[in-house]
Amino acid sequence: MTDAVHIGPEPARGPDLQRLIAAVAQGDQEAFAALYDAVAGPVFGTVKKVLRDHAQSEEVAQEVLVEVWRTAPGYRPERGTVINWILTLAHRRTVDRVRSVESATVRDHRAALLERAPEFDEVSEVVEARFEREQLRRCLRSLSDIQRQSVTLAYYQGLTYREVAETLSTPLGTIKTRLRDGLIRLRDCLGVTA
Repeated sequence: MTDAVHIGPEPARGPDLQRLIAAVAQGDQEAFAALYDAVAGPVFGTVKKVLRDHAQSEEVAQEVLVEVWRTAPGYRPERGTVINWILTLAHRRTVDRVRSVESATVRDHRAALLERAPEFDEVSEVVEARFEREQLRRCLRSLSDIQRQSVTLAYYQGLTYREVAETLSTPLGTIKTRLRDGLIRLRDCLGVTA
């Protein structure tokens, strides 16, 4: 095979990206500036093809190049060229931005639908709550006085079983039994299934 023949001036060779990324991995800011100059255009072009919005494309391209600075030590030459690695980062970041924008749009749409949802019927809520309270009062009246006292102290006044036992001067085991039996009768009266 013969070497390629160039007509005209010798084509300009770009910087050695492999050498630059190795220096960037060591924290060399000048190497990063040179790498930035070499890849900023292709990164922006890759991002803009997907996003189409100039301002967002600039923002994402900037994020990609900051990521290159942070993750340069993670570059592995056996997995591909430097430019391919950087453009892969750009593509991934761009896809993430698209997904984020789509997700925000869906969230906003759902929020708008919720705002348009009719208010709940406050009157029916009040009537239903009143009915449930009356039903509970009726069921409490069906308990024995001892059970009703125990349940009232524990669940309406917030006393512990031990405090209920002390208040009623009754052994703790007896209070536990009264409460259990009272709650079972309330459950059955209210028609609650276990």
